[in-house]
Amino acid sequence: MPKPNPTQTERSLNNDDFIVSKTDTKGKIIYGNKIFIKISGYGESELIGQPHSILRHPDMPKVIFQLLWQRIQNKQEIFAYVKNLCKDGAYYWVFANVTVTQDEKGNIRDFHSVRRKPSQKAMETIPNLYKELVSAEISGGIDASSKLLEKILDEKGVDYDNFILSLQQ
Repeated sequence: MPKPNPTQTERSLNNDDFIVSKTDTKGKIIYGNKIFIKISGYGESELIGQPHSILRHPDMPKVIFQLLWQRIQNKQEIFAYVKNLCKDGAYYWVFANVTVTQDEKGNIRDFHSVRRKPSQKAMETIPNLYKELVSAEISGGIDASSKLLEKILDEKGVDYDNFILSLQQ
């Protein structure tokens, strides 16, 4: 399925909306709630079985997804701000919490993501930060973006988790 061309049209979640989706261990969508389907602009049958990256907006730094995959492969949860791409090229921002579902033997069964509207404070910070990270990736690859993120966090005197969570308060 070809990726849509991004537009400047923004969609927003309501304060009480929660987007829920599940993916298999390879990142293919196996469940999406009605809000997820509606805001994405895809039909349920168009989403199920597709890689979750179908929604990846080109403004998203790869380093954020690298961190996400590292965490969930290690059975750790992660919080992240994500800009998603809709079927019609519009976009929407979410504050995502991604967790791992394990079977009775402790093996990873699937990944569960709950997303809600990001805070105004986060939206005053994250888009500019992501622009810097993407720019670093364009000029120096994902390693450059990772080093820049580490430098920014060091200057703020916080780790990734505390920084991200502080923006949602």
